[in-house]
Amino acid sequence: MTETDRFRFYLVKYFLASLSVLQAAVATLMLFQYKASPKVNATIFIFFSLSLIFFSLHILISDRIKRVAISKKKVTILHTYKQKSYNWSEVKEVKFLSFLNMYRLTLKGKSNRIYFLSGKDSEALFGLFSARASFIPKKVSKV
Repeated sequence: MTETDRFRFYLVKYFLASLSVLQAAVATLMLFQYKASPKVNATIFIFFSLSLIFFSLHILISDRIKRVAISKKKVTILHTYKQKSYNWSEVKEVKFLSFLNMYRLTLKGKSNRIYFLSGKDSEALFGLFSARASFIPKKVSKV
């Protein structure tokens, strides 16, 4: 079974949260460092707004990013304390999201989509060479 290493998984999962904290820290430092002027206040407002937007995106997206182990017969979703396995016949589609360099997995009968990273580093950055991945069986539709 191939799976993504923990470092890459947690880097992707918490990237927006860390970016949000960084934006808030910059805005807070600017608030205490500079004198009040319309230009500084507008910059502080922009940094705080970006911080709130990134944190909201993190809340919406982070629970859908999962660690997935893939073999020729099944797909296993790895949670913290348990594993849930699905046969490839239960998979509706697997789509490569080239801009994010991630895969989107849709299961039959479930409305939620699962986003995961590939276990191999063979994909080019930003999907320049987005050929069919070797771990996806031919019977699974890939859009």
